[in-house]
Amino acid sequence: MTTGVRRRMGVDERRQQLIGVALELFSHRSPDDVSIDEIAAAAGISRPLVYHYFPGKQSLYEAALRRAADELAGRFHEPPEGPLGARLLRVMGRFFDFVDEHGAGFSALMRGGPAVGCSTTNAMIDEVRQAAYEQILAHLGIGEPPARLQLVVRSWVSLAESTALIWLDGRRIPRAELELQLVHDFAALCAVSAAYDEEMAGILLRVLRDEPTDGPFGDLVGRLVSLAPSLAPSLDRVPTQRLR
Repeated sequence: MTTGVRRRMGVDERRQQLIGVALELFSHRSPDDVSIDEIAAAAGISRPLVYHYFPGKQSLYEAALRRAADELAGRFHEPPEGPLGARLLRVMGRFFDFVDEHGAGFSALMRGGPAVGCSTTNAMIDEVRQAAYEQILAHLGIGEPPARLQLVVRSWVSLAESTALIWLDGRRIPRAELELQLVHDFAALCAVSAAYDEEMAGILLRVLRDEPTDGPFGDLVGRLVSLAPSLAPSLDRVPTQRLR
């Protein structure tokens, strides 16, 4: 009978293993409910050895969140090729892949988990939001965005985040529908802003000029057009004088 020989890991390799084990456990349960003993058992080492690599659960938790934050930020990277609507839909697909796979970890990252109020955790959350913001601006091809566009993009990033958190509580809306709806939300936010600002109107028209009729933005237009007959009686009663 042969016996297995456990391979000795280097310091960095062992730390990365523990981070991966912790992140996997945090992905399915609240970090508050995961003990150091469970992390040690899943890693196949003793509890004291976990403390040899991390001074406590908080430091391991923060290291796991760091990896999750980096991975989540990476989900917003997309080659700047093709219509914007299709690109945003692919981004939302990868974003919800992460949310789906790491539900509890995503909630912990965005809500703070046991590290509520921790400056390190808050900084990580801000980095994810800033990375998403910069990527969307890159897709639009705008280096110095006007104030209204900054507001639209940051509002949309916050909307995607809050939508995902609400969706995790029961997953009552089909994921694919929600991904498409968020892309439509981006177009709607741009359209409302364009109604107030000529520069935003120019940006929106430039984006729509490259959109195919069978793309996500074309789909939104089709849905709105199909509503027009039922909305007409209500719109007839709306004052036409523009509010200033």
